[in-house]
Amino acid sequence: MFEAENIRDWRGLDVVDYDGRKIGTLESIYFDTLTDRPAFATVTIGLPTRRRLVFVPVDKATVGPQYLKVTYDKSLVKDAPGIDPDGELAAEDEGAVFTHYHLPYEQGSRGERRLGRR
Repeated sequence: MFEAENIRDWRGLDVVDYDGRKIGTLESIYFDTLTDRPAFATVTIGLPTRRRLVFVPVDKATVGPQYLKVTYDKSLVKDAPGIDPDGELAAEDEGAVFTHYHLPYEQGSRGERRLGRR
């Protein structure tokens, strides 16, 4: 896992898949509320008139000078659950994001959200 010291500086970087193919542009990072570690990035994809944000895990991601490289295929990311550019991930939709990438999902013991955006 990479260190997230300057995570705000990454906004606007290209997000590329493991083969270096551009997926989209980094919008924000969602943190795991249980561990306080970066968990997912939202990536802006689509045409200028039909943009949306999709989620991609940042486990094992690497940061380069002008990109964030994720370990997932471009087509898998583009098919991921998404939100409107001005939207927010609803609590009831968090599980679908984890399921899309075959990752385990648990809410907090009192039903707390698992992801928080910074």
